[in-house]
Amino acid sequence: MVGDAFGVSSRYWEPPSERTAELLRSAVEMVLDHPELMYEAMDDASLAAASPAIAAEPALAEAVRACVRANLTHWCLANLASPGMPVAPNLAAENVEIARAVVRHGFDEMLVTNFHAGQNAAIRKWTQLAFFVSPDPYEVRELLDVVMGSIFAFIDDTLAGVFELIQRERRELADVDHTERMETLNLVLGGAPISAGRAGERLRYELDRTHLAAIVWSDSYPAAPEPLEQAVNALAQAAGSVQPLTLVPSPSTLWVWLPTTEVPSLAEVRRAMTAPGVRMAIGSVGAGMAGFRRAHLDAVAAQRLLRRLPSGARLATYDEVEVVALATGGDEERAREFVTRTLGNLISADPELRETVRVYLHEGSNTTRTARALFTHRNTIVHRLDRVRALLPYPLEQRPLQVALALEIVRVLGPADGR
Repeated sequence: MVGDAFGVSSRYWEPPSERTAELLRSAVEMVLDHPELMYEAMDDASLAAASPAIAAEPALAEAVRACVRANLTHWCLANLASPGMPVAPNLAAENVEIARAVVRHGFDEMLVTNFHAGQNAAIRKWTQLAFFVSPDPYEVRELLDVVMGSIFAFIDDTLAGVFELIQRERRELADVDHTERMETLNLVLGGAPISAGRAGERLRYELDRTHLAAIVWSDSYPAAPEPLEQAVNALAQAAGSVQPLTLVPSPSTLWVWLPTTEVPSLAEVRRAMTAPGVRMAIGSVGAGMAGFRRAHLDAVAAQRLLRRLPSGARLATYDEVEVVALATGGDEERAREFVTRTLGNLISADPELRETVRVYLHEGSNTTRTARALFTHRNTIVHRLDRVRALLPYPLEQRPLQVALALEIVRVLGPADGR
């Protein structure tokens, strides 16, 4: 429960002992001097507990991180000034932005989950820190009683204040229709028990058919809407679809579904994407509500990889990056380790050599077909392959599948040195 105008909780509060206040101030100073002690664990916990839509929208993930870090800093500064005393709820810019995101996306439950996940991660870290600042178990127990009580009260009061901001924002929101559609979309993407008919009625888009999903975004934030809409229109025309479903998860992103049975030719779409920073990730084709979800998740996977490529890479389909998406599983560090172990010195060699062996393996290890595919004389291909074999840590013929996979990962992610 919060006080008037989002003030400090009116619940009874007993001041800590002087020793506990001293220990708390010492621990808070350590956190403020080295915030990374808390940030990483709280970020990971909050994002792990978030809706799948958070992972699909980097701007939302960043808003969650900013909110988590602002709350930690607010609580620490308050306890630095008055250790163990009530902390006023944090209703600064980061939490105001989260309130607006909740209204745009309908993520009420996500907000509670994220706050509590970050809170639990913070308490685990404070437990470790308490034993660091004092070896006395009785002092540690009193310190943790104060810390936990303070954090729980602070989070409850901040959540109450943020939910009041949410209600205000909803009352002022002109686009009620957009809010309802985003709430419905999150039910569908989350696999909630909502019928295709009911969801389609609220989305104004028929779900009992075959869909192609895409994500169109700009590297600028916020972005002008016209270039994004131009890219969507080009895709719709290429697919022969006049009524795509388009929703706006953030000021820099459009989520798109088109009723079509196949990925269209994308040459005209690429030519239409002329605005700087505008990019497009195209998912798979799927049928019904399950296909609707899968098509979008595949677009998310394509977007995640496309974001790692230079800005000149404007468009990618899931088909083009599927092998790498499945192989990396989102763990780029382990994928890089696999590439280094598999390719050895080839990873830093002339890119022409890597492309030659990649095409060679794709062509069934046939030098004649490889030469034809690369418009190069066969003897040149043979010479390049001899150089490749000298650079690989294992004979090429012993590990062709691993080499092919590693080369696909490099093709999409680029070498680790960023060349």
